[in-house]
Amino acid sequence: MRHVATANSERHPQIHKSLIYPPHSPTRFISWFECECLEGKVLTTVLLDIEMEEVCLNSEPVFDEGDEYDLEGGHDAGNGETQCKQGFGIRVSNSWFRSKRKERYRAKLSCSSAGFKKKSDANNPRPETRTGCPAMIVIKLVDSQRWRIVESELQHNHQVSPQIKRFYKSHKKMIIAAKNAQPQPDPVTEVHTIKLYRTSVMDVGCNGCSTLSETEGLNPIDHSQHMELREGDAHAVYNYFCRMKLKNPNFYYLMDLDDDGRLRNVFWADARSRAAYGYFCDTVAIDTTCLANKYELPLISFVGVNHHGQSVLFGCGFLGVESVDCYVWMLRAWLKCMLGRPPQVFITDKCKPLQNAVSEVIPEARHCCCLSYITQKVPEKLGGLKGYEAIRRHLHKSIYDSLKIAEFETSWAEMIKRHELGNNKWLQQLYEDRQNWVPVYLKDTFFAGMIPIRQSESLPAFFDGYVHKHTSFKEFVDKYDLALHRKRMKEVVADQESRTSSFELKTRCNFEVQLCKVYTKEIFRRFQLEVEGMYSCFNTRQVNVNGPIITYIVKERVEVEGNEKEVRCYEVLYETTQVDIRCICSLFNYKGYLCRHALNVLNYNGMEVIPSRYILPRWSKDFKHTHLLHQGSSSNDVYDPAYWCDHLYKLALPVAEEGAQSEEHYKTTLQALEKLLNKFHLVEDTVNVT
Repeated sequence: MRHVATANSERHPQIHKSLIYPPHSPTRFISWFECECLEGKVLTTVLLDIEMEEVCLNSEPVFDEGDEYDLEGGHDAGNGETQCKQGFGIRVSNSWFRSKRKERYRAKLSCSSAGFKKKSDANNPRPETRTGCPAMIVIKLVDSQRWRIVESELQHNHQVSPQIKRFYKSHKKMIIAAKNAQPQPDPVTEVHTIKLYRTSVMDVGCNGCSTLSETEGLNPIDHSQHMELREGDAHAVYNYFCRMKLKNPNFYYLMDLDDDGRLRNVFWADARSRAAYGYFCDTVAIDTTCLANKYELPLISFVGVNHHGQSVLFGCGFLGVESVDCYVWMLRAWLKCMLGRPPQVFITDKCKPLQNAVSEVIPEARHCCCLSYITQKVPEKLGGLKGYEAIRRHLHKSIYDSLKIAEFETSWAEMIKRHELGNNKWLQQLYEDRQNWVPVYLKDTFFAGMIPIRQSESLPAFFDGYVHKHTSFKEFVDKYDLALHRKRMKEVVADQESRTSSFELKTRCNFEVQLCKVYTKEIFRRFQLEVEGMYSCFNTRQVNVNGPIITYIVKERVEVEGNEKEVRCYEVLYETTQVDIRCICSLFNYKGYLCRHALNVLNYNGMEVIPSRYILPRWSKDFKHTHLLHQGSSSNDVYDPAYWCDHLYKLALPVAEEGAQSEEHYKTTLQALEKLLNKFHLVEDTVNVT
């Protein structure tokens, strides 16, 4: 098999004009690789002639380590330029010379998007265009007429498009050379062949960024499904991603383009969001407020709850169209970013395409619908009915006050009959899907406080106050950092207060004394309400004994609508041998701490401390530190650089937090980090020399 190559023979007599590859598979593939010498002259151009659709990011390597090139012949640069299909520039990023003969014996050829530009002090510096692309090959001179590839990395982390290849400096030299060249009398007929594979999901490794065209995307999507952008929006978003990638290599972004280069979908997550998911991945909600309210900004957010009960971001996206395909792409992008670890519970709105996408991409998660979204729709769906206020009260009573499934079914049927709602399509759909949103059906699912179980509760949108109906992409990019900074400052302040503040005890109960040493300040405040609520409970009595399981009834005076009070009875099961306890209100599963009724029964049985199984580590002051020590890596690929980066980042966060405690800690941490970086530089220099 023979290829076309060009060379500047006068400057480099050891390099000739033809490259010989060993045969591979019968599949024909087209690509090119071009090198420049340090003076800017074209050194070598390799052209692989084929007829096949372009596959940019997820293809198998065109070059294999160990391939050798026999350099001979006499062709010029223009012979195969028109057959170049993959659009990326090339530069020589490193060269090695033999000192006496000044002969190049080794070179590293990198994509023109490799690395990042040095920071400029100019008033109006040029925007960052590089992406830190890892694509490169290292070649070594075997003898005077043969070069060997000794190392290769051929996956790019940016769009590779034939339409933009003419803008690269290296390509312009080829075009000029082609115009001045004489046509070859004989066409090149021998080509290199390789076997081509395309993965069904993206493969971005640890690079943290990528751009997928339709042929290599997660799912083929209709060309019409793209975002409507204002002038400058696309550049603002892309420049922001490049800037963030420069600041932190663990920043992750993915852009989905159609064949015409139009933006369809975008996903990104910064380093802290990725680290936060490692701690709080049990329950995740996808916030589609902007889509539901028809905002110009098609923003969706992946949100969880941290150890202070605060909302924490796990990633964001811009969705082209509310279709199953777009949602599938977004969910797979997010899941890949989080190293393929699905949450235990995934909360969405009632959007049917989103629900179908969740079932397809994350089938192992418990999928539930957000109750707040449904209750917010009540005025819109039922507001025009006669007797609306009575209907609303009855609906809320059925949802929030039912302790047993039978109670909900009876109350719902009574509402439908009394208000003649049998033909209401919206209520019919809600009832058919009741097992995914009514609290009484979700008692065995842990929600970490992310679903409301009382009318007064709600979980605001993560970007509430930062996004309005007409927010543009450019505006949001500017507000995004501000929103995250403020949210994270709240977490830092809460961490500091939880560690250093002494909590005010409001009762003499030992449970309060026990958990003030464990819980963060906000979670302890919520738990205190349950301890104080013990005093509104009365007449605790045993009603049944079945072996070691004792059933208690606890009565409580509760406030109802209109500041009225009524007495309710709560059934509590208590297992004496293992000290297991469960209340019918299921507050422990909903919120993650015991309710007043269970505490009352424990106190009734002489228990002075809460069993450890009911003190969840995720609410503790030192959760992040202890989580790192106990986190196993059996489910992760320990040889995956993405795992290394993610794990090291999480390990480094406690170091940074401790280093900020005092000036002495700061100086000690700084010295240790500088010493470690110097070690890395020494190792890197040693490798480059060898």
